[in-house]
Amino acid sequence: MNLTKFSRRQSIEVAVGTTKIGGCNPIAVQSMTNTATADVAASVAQIERIADAGAPIVRLTAQGRAEGEAFAQIMPALRADGYNTAIVADIHFVPQIAAIAAKYVDKVRINPGNYRTEGGELEALIEQCKERGVALRIGVNHGSLARHIVDNYGDTPQGMVASAMEFLRRCRAADFDQVVVSMKSSNTRVMVHAYRLLVQAMDSEDMHYPVHLGVTEAGNGIEGRIKSAVGIGALLADGIGDTIRVSLTEAPENEVPVAQLLVEHFASRTGEFTVKHPERYSPTVFSRRSNIQCPIVHSEVTDDFLVLDAVSENPTAEWRAAILSLQSATQPVVIRREYSDSDITTLAVKAAADMGQLLLDGLADGVWIVAPQFSDSELEQIELNILQASRVRMSHTEYIACPSCGRTLYDIEGTLAKIKARTSHLKGLKIGVMGCIVNGPGEMADADYGYVGAAAGKITLYKGREVIARNIPQEQALDRLIEIIKENGDWAEC
Repeated sequence: MNLTKFSRRQSIEVAVGTTKIGGCNPIAVQSMTNTATADVAASVAQIERIADAGAPIVRLTAQGRAEGEAFAQIMPALRADGYNTAIVADIHFVPQIAAIAAKYVDKVRINPGNYRTEGGELEALIEQCKERGVALRIGVNHGSLARHIVDNYGDTPQGMVASAMEFLRRCRAADFDQVVVSMKSSNTRVMVHAYRLLVQAMDSEDMHYPVHLGVTEAGNGIEGRIKSAVGIGALLADGIGDTIRVSLTEAPENEVPVAQLLVEHFASRTGEFTVKHPERYSPTVFSRRSNIQCPIVHSEVTDDFLVLDAVSENPTAEWRAAILSLQSATQPVVIRREYSDSDITTLAVKAAADMGQLLLDGLADGVWIVAPQFSDSELEQIELNILQASRVRMSHTEYIACPSCGRTLYDIEGTLAKIKARTSHLKGLKIGVMGCIVNGPGEMADADYGYVGAAAGKITLYKGREVIARNIPQEQALDRLIEIIKENGDWAEC
């Protein structure tokens, strides 16, 4: 990691259909459908909407044989409509479906947590991908690590890296380099540390595979956009990332403009800065630099804080260099920057992408957004959202909500809105709202309560990792969730 200036990590080029990832290619934007993949007409229509929004890569779930075989109709239908969109099949639980999907698609995404370490399933898939020119994504999820990984490493970034490296070594042994790797988590700190550790591990073994970035279960609205920008931006700021997906609990085409904004925001990062104390920086272990335990927003700044303005085109590196060059290693610091954007969501995404890394790394103790075109209350709410997304200050309910896909068992976007309407006043709580059990229980492991699709019209409710109510009718689930929150003493009236 270069602390003094921006330099993009060098990676090999991977072809995903007509789209190239890595190498000298621009960062590619992608999204994922939430239609039932076996519904060919609906899936094709949504892929085309996502493509029209500007994403050259679209992923679809393939959880069963019917979904895997549906690609035989989806691909020619797209091409007949004039779309060269690269199509990715997302495989969970049943490795055999990957072999079906790989007959038709441009890339297959597999989760190492679903594959055995022996038996040759991965090697057989690699040979099939070689024959057709299909790329492979090794997609590690924090919430679904293999049992032997959890036994050896726990539910940690180190475990995520061990899982990825195990599969990357097998790809290299098979002389297959058309591989992309991802390390996704809903916890931005875990996500950023996992990617940094992965890059270190790959470098140590002379591996240079492209990296796919994303924060899982980011939620919706401005909060979901800020959370995604904090995690993805922290890595893009250091040149890590070759393709990105912003996961929102909204229509998938809504994800694309946010991802494009992030790519454009990091397209030019100029400036070189002096770092006097690089030894004070640890990119993979979180520790608070000062004694400030609750980072602040602009209205809370006092004379005890040093305010650092960033004026260059590379504010993240500018702030980091300034903090690591301070004479006092523990001087409390507030990072400040002025933004001229007229759209408040654009401003929020840019500020989160610029500032999040300093908070995730424990370097900054507060944020101050200067934008006279918006009210103090509007700016303070963005600042609080950035602090919360960076895991340093909880000021409102956090929703760990998946973006939904073809596996989702209910209207998650509408349900999330109803849950927010009833619970958003509960400060400091984390509530997981998950479409299915694929990543649900694992990704919301640090949530206080969970609402997870279990079957059509059925919901399972969690307190932490413990199932409290299983397979209850969805029309009763929200009221029952609130009862559980009250029973555990976490409810407060508005």
